[in-house]
Amino acid sequence: QVQLVESGGGLVRPGGSLTLSCAASGSIFAIYTMGWFRQAPGRQRELVAAITGGGSTNYADSVKGRFTISRDNAKNTVYLQMNSLKPEDTAVYYCNAPGKLASWSWGQGTQVTVSS
Repeated sequence: QVQLVESGGGLVRPGGSLTLSCAASGSIFAIYTMGWFRQAPGRQRELVAAITGGGSTNYADSVKGRFTISRDNAKNTVYLQMNSLKPEDTAVYYCNAPGKLASWSWGQGTQVTVSS
């Protein structure tokens, strides 16, 4: 069972930046596509960015050009650099493998609040 631990959230003003980290246990991390998801109050969890084991990336239209996903397979860690943050980016952010949602548990997430 892979354990996922997210960190790096906080309160930031509109236009600010944050970098989130997700540490995963287990030696098989490198072969999976990993993603960052977010869930705002009253809304469904959505996938905002994904990265394959080889480093190919994909983004939701709402964050394209502002967020950058990356990974360090040697450290079993995936990152989300978030720039030009907007109030609508406020949510709890989670990482997981989009192809393993039926078997990998969700971590506790990290709260990101964008407010002046």
